[in-house]
Order: sequence, then structure tokens, then C-alpha cells
Amino acid sequence: MARWAIGDVQGCCDELEELLARIRFSSERDRLWLVGDLVNRGPRSLAVLRLVRSLGEAAVCVLGNHDLHLLAVALAGSKLRKHDTLSEVLAAADRDALLEWLLQRPLAHHDPKHGELLLHAGVVPQWTLAQTLLLAGEVQQALRANPRALLSCMYGDQPDRWSETLLGLDRLRFTINVLTRLRFCTPEGRVDFKQKGKPGSAPAPLMPWFLAPRRASRAVSIVFGHWSALGLYRDRTLLALDTGCVWGGRLTAVNLDEPQAAAVSVASRQPRSIAD
Repeated sequence: MARWAIGDVQGCCDELEELLARIRFSSERDRLWLVGDLVNRGPRSLAVLRLVRSLGEAAVCVLGNHDLHLLAVALAGSKLRKHDTLSEVLAAADRDALLEWLLQRPLAHHDPKHGELLLHAGVVPQWTLAQTLLLAGEVQQALRANPRALLSCMYGDQPDRWSETLLGLDRLRFTINVLTRLRFCTPEGRVDFKQKGKPGSAPAPLMPWFLAPRRASRAVSIVFGHWSALGLYRDRTLLALDTGCVWGGRLTAVNLDEPQAAAVSVASRQPRSIAD
């Protein structure tokens, strides 16, 4: 058995199928961890959803910002954006089953046996593992209870700083933004979602969330994606996996049970572009 983590797929199903063949993935034997953003911008979002759903318990996937956007369009009447490639999903005969399956995905998944936390984007410095899971659970509970109410109000960059006093939709929106959109923040936990470049490109005091001093989540290994400008990044407690497949880069897998082994990747078949 092997446990493989794979970066942002974003509708690049041809590359996903090739990568699964390269790592000789078997759903009867192996397990997949997917960092979210299964859909959008790439050409085959519908096929990706069908493939990952068909893997059953062999695949663990957290929600990314593009996955939530699909749900918001389908269930809350949000508008499609200029570069969205979600129409095929929305028109599919099995759309309801696929959306219901997607709605059941968590925003964070923790494996206590191996000590790893899977999420799409990041955490603010003040959040411990326990608090991250608590907040992710609050969002998931609200999303399942009344998806339209939450999805119609999740857009926006405020509040931009964590406080224990945050309540209601402000608390839920901040949690969603951090777990699915975060790249840069200040050491005090103020977030900035406009900065999307490489580490070091944002003005001080902004820094990559994982370099913030006194980050409370350092006790757990975090597997994440979302940041194609960062690319493949590994240290003792971090594994970043968005290598920009949808932008003409690569789709990458790492064996979580052999963290020192070389990553496995396949070249994108998409036109090279600039990530956003």
C-alpha cells in the first residue's frame, strides 16, 4: 500500500489519468490525498469529478476555492466568471450526484496515525491543529445544513484578521478564505488575498503563511496546494503540491510514506499561461 498526495488538478483529467498510471495507483491497495481544486479552468472538470468519486474511500479530497465556486454557481445562483470551464458539469445528467458528493468533502482532513493535515491553502499563525479542525468542521456543518445560505455569502475579503470574537457568517467566511485562498499574511495573522506571486514578492510585513514566526500549527505536517507560483515545496513539516498543471506546468504526486523519494509528475497538456 502507498499513500500518494496529488496537487491541484483543476479539470486536467488527461494528466491525472497519466499520473495515476505512472505511479501505478490501485484503488484496492493504495490511497490518494487530493489538495482540492478538482475543477475549473482546465478542459475536463466533469471527468475529474467522476473519476475521483468512483475511487470511493481510496481517495480523500478537501475542498478548494474553485470547488466551492462550482457549488456556489450550482446551488446558490452565483455567476460564472469569464474563464470558468464548469458548464459541462452544470449540464451533466449526473450533476446532482456529483454536487452532493462534492458537498460532503471536508475543508481539512487530519490523519492522526501519520500526523498529517490535508487542506487546500493554509492556516493563520494563531490556529492550532485542533482549532483548524474545529473551524473547518463548523464550515462543513453550515455547508451541509444550508448550502445556499452559506455559499451566497462566502465571497469577500473581510474580515481580514482572526479573532476569537468572530461569529456567524464573518467567522465562517474568514475560515473559508484562510483554508482555501491563503498565501500571505502578517505575523499577527492579518491576511492578504491580492498577493499571488512567489515568496518574497509581497511587501513587508506580509510573508508566506508557513514562514510566520510562532506558527501554532508547526506541530503537524501540512499537505497543501493552491499556490502555483510556489510550486513543489518540501521541508520537515510542509508539502506544497500545486505545480501549475492548468497553467502549462505539471501535475505532481508525492508518496507520503517515502517523503525523501523523488516526486512523480507529468507535463501539462494545457497552453502555458499566467496563474491567477
